[in-house]
Amino acid sequence: MDLNADLGASFGSWTMGGDAAMVQLATSANVACGFHAGDPVTMLDSCRAAYELDVTVGAKVGYRDLAGFGRRSMDVSFDELFGDVLYQLGALDGVAHAVGASVDYVKPHGALYDRLVHDAEQASAVVAAVNAYDPGLPILGLADSELLKQARDAGHPVFTEAFVDRAYHADGTLVPRSQDGAVLHDVDVIVERAVRLAAKGEVVAVDGTVVSLRPDSLCLPGGAPGAIDIAAAVRAGLEAAGIELESFA
Repeated sequence: MDLNADLGASFGSWTMGGDAAMVQLATSANVACGFHAGDPVTMLDSCRAAYELDVTVGAKVGYRDLAGFGRRSMDVSFDELFGDVLYQLGALDGVAHAVGASVDYVKPHGALYDRLVHDAEQASAVVAAVNAYDPGLPILGLADSELLKQARDAGHPVFTEAFVDRAYHADGTLVPRSQDGAVLHDVDVIVERAVRLAAKGEVVAVDGTVVSLRPDSLCLPGGAPGAIDIAAAVRAGLEAAGIELESFA
């Protein structure tokens, strides 16, 4: 099982997340590309840290929304989103190569991630941009999303993920962050959920339904308070359960 974690969200004088600790717990690093978070120096530091620990680097592409941390859905044209994603891929891949690494997969961020579950037009723009940059680049996303359907049709390797600290609806979609209970905080509950996802490929939805997800990767919590402790507990729990941890890419 792969463990993916977000890195590189710091910007200028603003430090976000505990990257130095988190990169040691993950097998894949989703590095912000400067549009929703991150800056060139932070991107360099993130790619270098991942490379030195043999952690796979992925491009965390998002809307051009630094003020909103990429969590505001945006109605952008096909051409604009195509260009924005292509720009982010090129920027991070160039930085990664400078430290000996490379971008080995793509994962959308925040509101773009949520939008690509159902929005066929925006999904087509993202897939077209990734395809134009590298026709063989893997894409990580939510199972049965429009993004992964179109990526698969375009010939890209696709991988699914599940979130260890997020609540799910019975249809396998995430409960929006704006709703109470969308994010879990109890460490024991999160660890139990992670082990069940890895071992059985299933999660219990908010209505009690057991949902089959069969993820290739588990997403560790981001920059929320206690995220490092939760991520460490999840990794320890998976290892104790005999789950082998390695990058999907």
